Amino acid sequence: MQQSICSTEIAIDLERIVDIYGNMLFRICLVILCNESDAEDAVQDTFIKYLSKSPAFNDPEHEKAWLITVATNRCKNMRRYNIIRRHLDINDLQLYCKNEENYGLLDTLMKLPHKHKIVLLLHYVEGYKVDEIAKILNITVAAVKKRLQRGRELISQNYREEDE
Repeated sequence: MQQSICSTEIAIDLERIVDIYGNMLFRICLVILCNESDAEDAVQDTFIKYLSKSPAFNDPEHEKAWLITVATNRCKNMRRYNIIRRHLDINDLQLYCKNEENYGLLDTLMKLPHKHKIVLLLHYVEGYKVDEIAKILNITVAAVKKRLQRGRELISQNYREEDE
C-alpha cells in the first residue's frame, strides 16, 4: 500500500511540474537546439532527472532555476555530441510562440550564437534578472551583461541588414 501512495505522489508532482514548466522549458530548448524532436528529448531528459534526483527546493523560483539549468546543460551536451537532427523550419516556429509578438524575437534568437541566445531568452522572454541568469548558467554577472549587450547588437545588426 505504501508503494502505491508513493507512486501516486510522484505522478502528481510530475504532472504539476510538466503543467507549470513544460512549455517554458520546451521554448528554451527549441531556441537552443533549433529542432523540435531534440527539444522534446531535452525536456523529457530534464523531467527524468527531476524524478531520479528528487531535489528539495527552497521555493518555486529555485525549482524553476534548477529545471532551466538542467535543460540548458542537456541542450549543451546534445550540441556538443552532435546528436542534433535537422533544423526546425522557421515557419513552424509560430506554433510554439506564446503570442504573435514573440514569433519574430524567437526567430531572431534561433539565428544567434548559443551563448547570446540563451541569456537573451532568459532575460527578455522568461523575465529573469541578470544576477539570476548568472546563477542559472554558472557565469559571472559581467559575462551575462556582456552577452546581453552583444546579443542586442547582433539583433540590431540583423534588422539593419533586413531593412537594406
